Amino acid sequence: MSGIFISFEGPDGAGKTTALKTLMPLLQAKTNQEIVLSREPGGSPISEKIRKIILDIHDEEMDSRTEALLYAAARRQHLIDVILPTLKENKIMLSDRFVDSSIAYQGGGREIGMAEVAEINDFAIDGHLPDLTIYFDVSPEVGLSRIRKDHEGAMDRLEKEAISFHNRVYDSYMQIVKDNPDRIKAINAEQAPEKVVADALAVIIKQFPNIFNKGE
Repeated sequence: MSGIFISFEGPDGAGKTTALKTLMPLLQAKTNQEIVLSREPGGSPISEKIRKIILDIHDEEMDSRTEALLYAAARRQHLIDVILPTLKENKIMLSDRFVDSSIAYQGGGREIGMAEVAEINDFAIDGHLPDLTIYFDVSPEVGLSRIRKDHEGAMDRLEKEAISFHNRVYDSYMQIVKDNPDRIKAINAEQAPEKVVADALAVIIKQFPNIFNKGE
């Protein structure tokens, strides 16, 4: 693999997706390598079909382990269809969520066990972890308040969970960040959007100075 794989993580309402729309062209202006942006769950035709099942608000009876397995299945297909081909072509892969989301949401939030969900996903990703993960740090209260304001009631099945669920997700993310200091870099996502984007950009440039040096 000759490309670079960067994932973006954070609780619901962290602002990752919005920040990425601004961040991607800023990054592209600083490198000659093509950048590909994708998301999870989803990112490829089969994975997007699985996404609809996972997040459907009517699937309230879905078992927690079924949910975890569906996420892992969607991730595997996304890896095969999008991530690995992108890296093989020496491109830069940006993914809105990857494996850490499952460990935090299903492992911690659903209380299946972080180690157990990590094991499921070890099989799915076959050792292909991101080169860098940027964690958008935002409290559950702030994140959920943003969602309620922006979505005007159109929340998906996980976003509708009780605050206790989101607190467990947040605590799990904190543990993941602590356990992976070399790969995961946290930024304060409760700042103004332009400051969040600037901090994310600075982290990426610092991590890969030889790649993002165009015009320097």
